[in-house]
Amino acid sequence: MSMLRSLPRAGNSSLYLRPCLRTSKSPSKPPKAACTLVRHQHQTRPASTAHAISNPTLAGIEKRWEVMPPQEQADLWMALRDRMKIDWHDLTIQEKKAAYWIAFGPHGPRALDPPGQNWFIFKAVLAASAVSLVLFVIIRSFARPPPKTMTAQYQEMTNEYLRSQNVEPITGLSSEGYKGKGMVQSKPRKGPPPSDDDE
Repeated sequence: MSMLRSLPRAGNSSLYLRPCLRTSKSPSKPPKAACTLVRHQHQTRPASTAHAISNPTLAGIEKRWEVMPPQEQADLWMALRDRMKIDWHDLTIQEKKAAYWIAFGPHGPRALDPPGQNWFIFKAVLAASAVSLVLFVIIRSFARPPPKTMTAQYQEMTNEYLRSQNVEPITGLSSEGYKGKGMVQSKPRKGPPPSDDDE
């Protein structure tokens, strides 16, 4: 009767016992079992033997990356990621350059501004400011004149009224030796003092 046994695995190898065979030719003698220990080594290809990515695939990656379809970008990056799992010295120069450029190169959010971008922004800001100034002048030309209370003459008359009422006699307008402007805050203008009937 043949029998097959297996021993616990050690690492990537397994130990097996070949079937025990009868060695006795005489039926009167008990059979002897001869078992052979066989070691089966799992064949695993080391990562260092993986094929390198061809140079034409990586050539000019700096110029082609932005126009490549997303699926091709993902496939290329996955292939480079698998290659980077091995010793870095086993990678080709093209693979090292492509991996570094894809990870840290000026593309996507890190893309550089196109030439002349700063000058274009400067001219756009000047144009917008000029348009805003023209609109302000046009709208201001249709505005009503400032109210009579915003003239220096009216504000001086207000000071005289406050003095006559002895307003703020300690430190204010009606105090002794006061040299402040009081209510005057507008520049004087030519013309008669405004009357109560002025708008």
